[in-house]
Amino acid sequence: MSALPILVADDQKDVLDALKLLLKGEGFGCVLVQSPDAALEALKKQAFAMVLLDLNYTRDTTSGAEGMDLLQKIRTHDAEIPAVVMTAWGTVDIAVQAMRFGANDFIEKPWDNHRLMTIIQSQIQLGDAKRKAKKLERENEILRGDDAEFIAKSPSMKQVLEIVTRVAPSDANVLLTGENGTGKSMLAQLIHARSARSNKAFVKVNMGAIPDTLFESEMFGHVRGAFTDAKGDRLGRFELAEGGSLFLDEVTNMNLAQQAKLLRVLEEREYEKVGSSRTQKADIRLVSATNAELERAVGAGQFRQDLLFRLNTVEICLPPLRERREDIVPMAESYLTAHARRYNKLGLGLEQSAIDAMLRYHWPGNVRELNHVLERAVLLCAGSHIASGDLQIQAGSAPPPAKVLDHMTLEDAEQLLVRQALERYNGNILQTAEHLGLSRSALYRRLEKFGMSPGGAEIEE
Repeated sequence: MSALPILVADDQKDVLDALKLLLKGEGFGCVLVQSPDAALEALKKQAFAMVLLDLNYTRDTTSGAEGMDLLQKIRTHDAEIPAVVMTAWGTVDIAVQAMRFGANDFIEKPWDNHRLMTIIQSQIQLGDAKRKAKKLERENEILRGDDAEFIAKSPSMKQVLEIVTRVAPSDANVLLTGENGTGKSMLAQLIHARSARSNKAFVKVNMGAIPDTLFESEMFGHVRGAFTDAKGDRLGRFELAEGGSLFLDEVTNMNLAQQAKLLRVLEEREYEKVGSSRTQKADIRLVSATNAELERAVGAGQFRQDLLFRLNTVEICLPPLRERREDIVPMAESYLTAHARRYNKLGLGLEQSAIDAMLRYHWPGNVRELNHVLERAVLLCAGSHIASGDLQIQAGSAPPPAKVLDHMTLEDAEQLLVRQALERYNGNILQTAEHLGLSRSALYRRLEKFGMSPGGAEIEE
């Protein structure tokens, strides 16, 4: 159930009172208004899960013109918010006209409580799904077939793009491997953008961040009342990605029990929400990513071989940045342009000393580190060109000497130890947590506290 209230617009107080009582009994909050102007004013002040509106607001009026006008204004204000119209003067013509003006559904007065609640719940669920899909698109900056920012000048990356060109149009499962920060997430988005599912959602899931107790709810969803805190229906990631692509990042961080549940869905292409007996089809294209050596994990009994076979119909290995040096300068220039625009420092360029420093540097954090370094350089640069000093990188730089710890706070020292452990285990959460003597969830809490990604670099805002 959405946490947002429902906006109800009707000129009759007894109708509003009845709807308030009904909605409250079903666990929904609501805001009640008695005129179109009040409805529009309410929409400007806060967000709503949906709008339930009458079509007539003047006594002895049955044309529905006032409601149609309000509906059009609601659509101008918010094109996506679910809107259900109701009237005591229902005709097929009015229903068709309401749909034409943007209504999602139509109900006649006096209404049947069960039917009305069914409509409300389904519209809110669809509205929530659309909002979540749009949020995920914004967060993941989905590519729509334009790979201008996906730079591939080096032979190794050109080979990767050739494989993507052949594989993306199919529905084959793809496994992306490579060191942390090499751009696996961006490549997953590119595969989606070049697929037949590009007009549907691209849903990204960090598999290492899902607690064991919430795995099924997060992935498959749950119905209201399935467990103590299940106060409403929840859409799982498989349902959010319906018809589109599901990207499972850090897939090796799943435990064996989670792997078994995922394997069942991939084999049978169907699942059930927690608390529901209704089987739903899983119509998704699966892309997975890991920076771990999967064959070694299988040999150690940490990863199911049968699941690996399901994930890697096609495996694409992304080379580290140090092995694709032809890409370093073009990528740096691309990041420079983006960050200069972001911080309103247009016209910045790269001095030759900066270019030479970048080409000499080892880039342990790969593409993610390059992006971070360029953002920092844009902020630090005082002139019109970025010099090597602005980059603050040194070829073959080593961790700070032990005496530096004498001048650190406990929190600074902890952050340093976490970063060094992540670098030692190449961003592998399970191995890093074991080395530090932490649980996986405790390590993720520290990463969030320090603003760090699994690659060890600070997370960009």
